Amino acid sequence: MASGAGAAASPIVLVAAGGLGREVLALLRAAGEDVAGFLDDSPALRGASVDGAPVLGGVAHIATLPDVRVLVCAGQGSARAALVARLAEAGVGEARWARAIHPGVEVPAGCVVGPGAIMLAGVVLTASVTVGAHVVAMPQATLTHDVVVEDFATLCAGATLGGGVVVGRAAYVGMNASVRQGVRVGVGAVLGMGGALLRDLPDGETWVGVPARPLGAASAGRHRAASVTIPELEDAGLADAGLAQAALLVDLAAPTNLALPDESGGLDAPTEPAGVAASDGRGGGA
Repeated sequence: MASGAGAAASPIVLVAAGGLGREVLALLRAAGEDVAGFLDDSPALRGASVDGAPVLGGVAHIATLPDVRVLVCAGQGSARAALVARLAEAGVGEARWARAIHPGVEVPAGCVVGPGAIMLAGVVLTASVTVGAHVVAMPQATLTHDVVVEDFATLCAGATLGGGVVVGRAAYVGMNASVRQGVRVGVGAVLGMGGALLRDLPDGETWVGVPARPLGAASAGRHRAASVTIPELEDAGLADAGLAQAALLVDLAAPTNLALPDESGGLDAPTEPAGVAASDGRGGGA
């Protein structure tokens, strides 16, 4: 199901032609929606097609498409926020934001899903769940009673949120991670894949492990390993922080095709510790 207030019959344009965009394209086609194509700033994609959908131009091309609904498909929450800001400056108002909700996903009475939200197959909402604007929930994410997911947050495949959990703006909950009831994931924070969060995760920090504990602070879209010793890794001969990061850290510094402020546009430089799990929405990550 996809929707956009006041424009139910108009085509949808997807912004960002990466892995998440391709997944959303497949979802919308299965739901019988009319997808006009992609907008993407990558020069290599000009005039190309992605999974049979044309790349119509860069993000600025939205000015020539006044009647379409729009859905931002960048996998990283901060990238979605930057794109939404650009599109708003170009005149895209809230009434034009589509939603992409898999036909098998139920939104019970009392639950709210904000504009621009994406919910892939198998997502579960139970009771009184609030999902903010431009949130992405990957396959099999579970949101139980009274959960609040703030704008631009990302829930990766298999993430499970206990009752009353709050996920802050642009936060990232990794694949198969779980959050205990009543706990808050802070603004811009990262919970690494497979982590089990038992207490509040402060704004901007990256926590990993079972139970989850701090690994490093988020800075400029990158999450560097701190000088910490993690007993579980030490037992496995991985006490070195750089190796710990390679084993557990979700690196949000993946390349993007979009011209965004302060983006490097490439893979980690050689001086950076190795990261895993790119943030473009492929394979259940985001």
